[in-house]
Formats: sequence, C-alpha cells, structure tokens
Amino acid sequence: MTMKSFEQQLQNKRDNNQYRHREVLQSPQSVRIRLNGKQYLSFSSNDYLGLANDPRIIEASIDALRHYGLGSGAAHLITGHSYLHHQLEDMLAQHTGRSRALLYSTGYMANVGAISALCGKGDLVVEDKLNHASLIDGGLISDAKFKRYKHSDMENLEAILSKSVETNKLIVTDGVFSMDGDIAAMPLIMKLAKKYQADVFVDDAHGFGVLGNRGGGICEQFSLIKDDEPIIMGTLGKAFGVFGAFIAGSENLIEWLIQQSRMYVFTTAMPPSLAAASIKSLEIIQKENYRREHLTDLITFFRNEVKKIGLSLMPSLTPIQPIIVGEEKKALEWSDYLRDHGVLVKAIRPPTVPIGTSRLRITFSAAHSKEDVSTLIKLLAKLV
Repeated sequence: MTMKSFEQQLQNKRDNNQYRHREVLQSPQSVRIRLNGKQYLSFSSNDYLGLANDPRIIEASIDALRHYGLGSGAAHLITGHSYLHHQLEDMLAQHTGRSRALLYSTGYMANVGAISALCGKGDLVVEDKLNHASLIDGGLISDAKFKRYKHSDMENLEAILSKSVETNKLIVTDGVFSMDGDIAAMPLIMKLAKKYQADVFVDDAHGFGVLGNRGGGICEQFSLIKDDEPIIMGTLGKAFGVFGAFIAGSENLIEWLIQQSRMYVFTTAMPPSLAAASIKSLEIIQKENYRREHLTDLITFFRNEVKKIGLSLMPSLTPIQPIIVGEEKKALEWSDYLRDHGVLVKAIRPPTVPIGTSRLRITFSAAHSKEDVSTLIKLLAKLV
C-alpha cells in the first residue's frame, strides 16, 4: 500500500461502516463517565470488578510513587526489576497455583512474547478460530507450523492433532472469548493435550479475577489441578483495574521466557507504582467475593429480562453479553440510539468480528446496580 492509496482505503472503510473513531474520556473509568463532554451510563469497559477507580488502589500507587519514583528506568534484566515487581510476581504465582509468574507490560506483548519463545521452526501451534489477535500474531511470528480449528470444536482440534508429526505441539486458546463471552472447554482441551502429548497455553485475560470462587480464573473455575493446568496469561488491566500482564507456569518455563522472550528482554519494566496498585488490587479481589457474586446476579438478571423482550443472546455466562445485530450500519444505529439516551454501548464491527455478525458488546461491572441494568433493558426493548 502506498501513501497515496491511504485516502481511498480510508474512504472505503467509511463507506462500509467500518471506520473507527477515538473518543476522549474526561473522567475516571467507571460505570458513569464523561466522554467528549457528555455524561453516560457506560456498558463499554472491561473494568469487571469496578476497581479501576478504587481509592485504596490509587493510594497504594501514590505511596509507591513517593518511594520508587515514576518510571522504572530500565528493562527487568538491567535495573528495572523492583522489589514491588518481584512481590507481585510471587503473589500472582501463588494466586494461580503455579510455581512462578513473569510480568509483561501488556497482554499483547505477553502473548506474542511467550508463544514465539516457546515454539519455532519444526513445531506446531494449533489455535481456536476466534482467538484474540495477539494469540494469532504470536503463532505466526513463531515460525512454527500454524493451524486453526473451528471455534470450540473438539473434533476438529483432535483431527489436527491426530495428523500432526511434530514433537513439540502447543494448543492455544482464549479462556473467555472477548467478543462472544463464551468459555473455552478447558477440561476437554486438556484431555486432548494429554492424549497427543501437547502443551496448552490459555489467555485468561477476561476470566482472571472474575471466574472462580477466589477470582483465580478459568483454571479455578474448572478445578484443574496443578499438574493439569495450562500455561496461563492473565492481564492486570481488566478485572484488576490497573495495567500490565503476566505469564504463570513452571519454574523452567519462566526461566526460559526470561532468557528467550524478546518482548520481555527488550522492553522497559512497567512503573513500580503500577505493580503496587496491582498488589493492592489482588488483595481486594481475594477478600471481596461479593463483587463477583453481585456481578453474577446482574448477568443472570440481564439474560432473563432480555429473553422476555425477544432479543437473542449468545451462550455467555460472563460479563461479556453481546447482542448480534447483523449488518454494520444497523449496529451503529442501535449504538447511536442508546447513546442519544445517555447509555454507552459500543458497536463492534468487522474485522474485529466476522462479516454479518456486527454486535452491541455489552459488558457489566460489579459497580453497576440492578437499576442501571434495568435502564439498559428498557432502551433495548424499544429497538426490537
């Protein structure tokens, strides 16, 4: 693509209702936000437990700023790995039931950095068709043989594994699929992995902190014991309300990533204040189970009421509750209607989702009230 062709390609996106705009947030992230100068009731963030603006987490970050300053100033392997980073890694390892954890600056970097370090030429990476873009990119960058199986189709996955001749095989899946909200069939995946001697890597970005009795994520949800657990990637910018990501696994796995993962070795460590904020967030997540309980109640209430008004929901029991609209233009019109009435629900369109499946991606937070959800449902009823 040449510079001169950008204008035409951008116009094509506008004509196909696929053009995206950034909007300016003028308030803390919460269920009530100020966007572009207007107030909205928001159902469009990944702040699932309502912790992004928690004063206890803010105070922990401020205390760390006073002690450690702002920037980490270096990569982890130089002088950027502070005591707070180390403490957070130890706590994340314990919380996930793994031997060790390793911090990355973002979930995208963690996925690409880990997969490309674990696999290479002569290996096999097998991924769910609906995996996040970062997982797909990690598989492609790795230079391994790359295959994709139909979404949550265990027969298709087994067909690929049964024909494989590679010694090193890695099955890669989202734990909670970010656009559909459904959960990977982890026990079945682990069974196939054992049968065909494959390792498993799960991106638990949208499950960590939300699923399980203690917020341990998808492995806790399915009661997978340590020997059966996959390699875990979790993020700190969704349910945790902070920023960053981590990989959790065995001692040897983490040591290998420290040596070989380019996205870890060649980047500046996150600010220590963010590590301190994540430590406080994890403490809250472990203690305040009522947040997950309230979130579950809201999801159940929403699904029951939406069925009464005739809207079809996807099979999701997570905070991600998409309503398939179909065409891009219609999804935008529905989103605009809600916005005009003070409720923010973003329209998700191709290429993020397949053509013909544009949707309203509704996400819930423990900070929402039942009355907030009722407000949304009443507006949705007028769109049917």
